[in-house]
Amino acid sequence: MSRVCELSGKGPMSGNTVSHANNKSRRRFLPNLNEVTLISDVLGQSFKLRISAAALRTVDHRGGLDAFLAKAKDEELSATALKIKKEIAKVQAAA
Repeated sequence: MSRVCELSGKGPMSGNTVSHANNKSRRRFLPNLNEVTLISDVLGQSFKLRISAAALRTVDHRGGLDAFLAKAKDEELSATALKIKKEIAKVQAAA
């Protein structure tokens, strides 16, 4: 399982661990990923996604999964999130 947020595309970053003696050694900063179940209002269905805490706050701020995916860029989304976005767009176009 990769350590990448399915909605924002946020992944591991690298940097230095700096000791008290100012010795530097490489380390990885991992995103704060959580397994979350989000509900789509348009589809009436729930989806289990692995997203970062920052992306979860953004989903709440924008008013739900449907609104977040409508504004999200396709290259940041995972394959499953992209499939959900296309299903939502198809249902909204038909309505």
